[in-house]
Amino acid sequence: MNTSLIRPGGSRHVTIVSASVGAGHDGAANELARRLRAAGFSVDCHDFLDLLPASLGRLLRQSYAVQLRAAPESWERLFTALDRRRNLAAAVRALSGLAARRIARTAAPESAAIVSTYPLASQALGRLRRRGVLRAPVVTYLTDLSVHPLWVAEGVDVHLALHPATAAEAHRLGAADVRVCAPAVRPGFRPPSSVLERQLARLRFSLPDDERLALITAGSWGSGDVAATVSDIAATGLVTPVVVCGRNTALREKLARSGAGITLGWVDDMPALMRACDVVVQNAGGLSSLEALATGLPLLSYRCLPGHGRANAAVLEEVGWAPWARHADLLPEALFTALTGPRTVDRAAAADPAAIVAALAAERSATVTADREPADAPELAVVEASR
Repeated sequence: MNTSLIRPGGSRHVTIVSASVGAGHDGAANELARRLRAAGFSVDCHDFLDLLPASLGRLLRQSYAVQLRAAPESWERLFTALDRRRNLAAAVRALSGLAARRIARTAAPESAAIVSTYPLASQALGRLRRRGVLRAPVVTYLTDLSVHPLWVAEGVDVHLALHPATAAEAHRLGAADVRVCAPAVRPGFRPPSSVLERQLARLRFSLPDDERLALITAGSWGSGDVAATVSDIAATGLVTPVVVCGRNTALREKLARSGAGITLGWVDDMPALMRACDVVVQNAGGLSSLEALATGLPLLSYRCLPGHGRANAAVLEEVGWAPWARHADLLPEALFTALTGPRTVDRAAAADPAAIVAALAAERSATVTADREPADAPELAVVEASR
């Protein structure tokens, strides 16, 4: 249990709204929920896509997956257009409002705080908060280092950012109260405690114990030009690629036929797999990147996904967390530097995001309690305390 979390005297309930697009938004939501429950809160988690009417949520999820897999450049065009065209962004905000009624019914009335880990959920929650439908403070946890304008929603009380540069961008986009926090990464992601633990991790996944290994991550959907990444990394001769294909069985079969590197499907124990490897190569800049840094591994961005992948890679490089090899001819030097350079990232200590949520919940609970107490309650409390 994290003893830094503030335990409220009244309501101990928090509602979290995420979205099952990839694993990053849900991963952050689940870790926040775990920490809050350990501190004595009750927590309910909801999928924003399930709160949309009819089958619209399922359609959005499928469309996004197909777009990333079959026409990734079209996603970047849409990603950019949403940033630059106000009418298109307004239409998407209106789309998020279709879930507002169900969110209002779903958010427990006793909630002392409501957290979003998905931009469209933040838009819907911000609207409800502005209109006074939601009385509890709304918090947006920014899962990415880059901040798309849709992440910043009017009406949200607090935005949580993973780096001061991210916080500055959120401020620029209109967020009033932005606080820097540590990533919501499971505690299992840590450096190996000994050489033996690292060797045992390699044995568990049938990995060679005498080679340098590059873990290639592409999210739970195995999105991006992963086959080309594997081929390019293998061609450097510096490392053996280890590829996590997630739920993309077609990708795993394709890579297995090619014979390049070591292919894995869905991995339940990613902390152990990361401890078995020497470097992580990523293409999205999301949760896997934060997990790699927490494990003490050097991180490299390569063949990044259009849209959010490239935007996150740019910020990761800007803040000094991970270099970005933008072309194949830059890959060997970038890999060599990652393998031979320092393995720690200079990150200032930041607050636990769950502790920030807990503090806001405590403030809300105290306000509600004060509103319900009779006028002479403070005097009675002093009398009781003096006995």
